[in-house]
Amino acid sequence: MPTKILNLARLDRKLKRLPTATKTRIRAAMEKGADKIVAMMKRLAPSSSDGSHGQPPGTLRDSIGWTWGQAPKGSFAIATLKGAGVGGDLTLTIYAGSTIAFYARWLEFGTTKMPASPYFYVSWRAYRKEVRREVRKAVRDAARATAQGG
Repeated sequence: MPTKILNLARLDRKLKRLPTATKTRIRAAMEKGADKIVAMMKRLAPSSSDGSHGQPPGTLRDSIGWTWGQAPKGSFAIATLKGAGVGGDLTLTIYAGSTIAFYARWLEFGTTKMPASPYFYVSWRAYRKEVRREVRKAVRDAARATAQGG
């Protein structure tokens, strides 16, 4: 006996709307999480008050940020967050350093002559679970809203 699915066309329309609605909500959740992590990284980043290391004060702090896609040249990435299952265009990269603030990784990890001053991974670890939770919630909310016709 064949199975008949009622309202198949309606279900199909809802499923086609799901990726667009989901991407919008996931993007917002990822951006919000990245802003939190970057703000904490900037607060924790070491800064010389007199520029004695050859760069103006705050150069490292100003090089910290996030972007959709790949990190800028000369920086190192903390993490690449990928929105799973909804397309490859949801790749957010949090980074620090630049061609000017090339010493970012040396401050994070230290050298043989200088102790580490962690600011990068500490911030990521502090917010990692919260950000992932917010992204999962955005996916659930988008699916629920689409199923209800919204």
